[in-house]
Amino acid sequence: MAKDRLKRIVSEAERQISEASSPEAVEKIRVKFLGRKGELTEVFKSIPDLPNDEKPVVGQAANKAKKKLERLIEDAAKRVKTDSVESETLFDPTLPGSPPPMGHSHPLTHTLEDVCDIFRTMGFVIAEGPEVEKDWYNFEALNIPADHPSRDDFDTFYVSDNTLLRSQTSTVQIRTMEMGKPPVRIVAPGRCFRPDTEDARHSVMFHQIEGLLVDEDTSFGDLKAVLHIFAREFFHEDVEVRFRPSYFPFTEPSAEVDCTCPVCKGDGCSTCSYSGWLEILGAGMVDPNVFECVDYDPEKYTGFAFGMGVERLAMLKYGINDIRLFYNGDTRFLSQFSI
Repeated sequence: MAKDRLKRIVSEAERQISEASSPEAVEKIRVKFLGRKGELTEVFKSIPDLPNDEKPVVGQAANKAKKKLERLIEDAAKRVKTDSVESETLFDPTLPGSPPPMGHSHPLTHTLEDVCDIFRTMGFVIAEGPEVEKDWYNFEALNIPADHPSRDDFDTFYVSDNTLLRSQTSTVQIRTMEMGKPPVRIVAPGRCFRPDTEDARHSVMFHQIEGLLVDEDTSFGDLKAVLHIFAREFFHEDVEVRFRPSYFPFTEPSAEVDCTCPVCKGDGCSTCSYSGWLEILGAGMVDPNVFECVDYDPEKYTGFAFGMGVERLAMLKYGINDIRLFYNGDTRFLSQFSI
């Protein structure tokens, strides 16, 4: 019974303290609950009359309640005193106003624009496409077979049997090639969606920039030169680029592309896991099967394609270790990028 009474006293005191708006009101609450005849004081006086097994329990609870109310009343006294001083401050219309905070680009927006600007200097144009796509553009025309794991329900957001949220901006490459004959030189930035488990490196929504160049006599050497220029311009360092054999259904041969770590200059550090290299994108020569899907003659034309994650590039460039920071809206994080 005594413990229930304590709970009611504390609950009522908290309510009244939160509503107090003047020093007088706060003092009245203090007297009501903590004064010589206050409600909490009465509980302390009743402890000697309790059974022996209840005395220590109620005593501890009463002391805890007293400390809590003293702290709340002290905080409330400071609050109402500050409010009172502020309300008495005279307004001087001759003083200059406080300027509103200036906004700036989100770090992902800045990174995306930076990448696109670099490729514009090499003659690429920006191409865009829908985020809700047909299976043909997202998989079939990209030489991704029906039994490929990426086409399973748990790897792709399907709207219907033949419609989905695009999982890559490679779809824009197919749409662009369908609209005209070579030469083609585009980069396709945009949002993509995959049902990944969100963690420090994965998000269900992310940004990609895919690139495509198709012409006569295009070689793997051209691809290497373009990506070397990109890496050097993006990281503002004289970085080296290396290609590791890999596999992508829509390119053959395919490669994972690394650059020397701009932090340690290739010596090895925690950023690059002490390897001296950072993986930045995937690339390769366009598979002839893709050309046949868009009625390009694979005997006449060759081309290369590449794709990179904007979030990964931003994380590498700015030393960010958690992709979720880009999306949780924490202005303390975002205010660092007034660029």
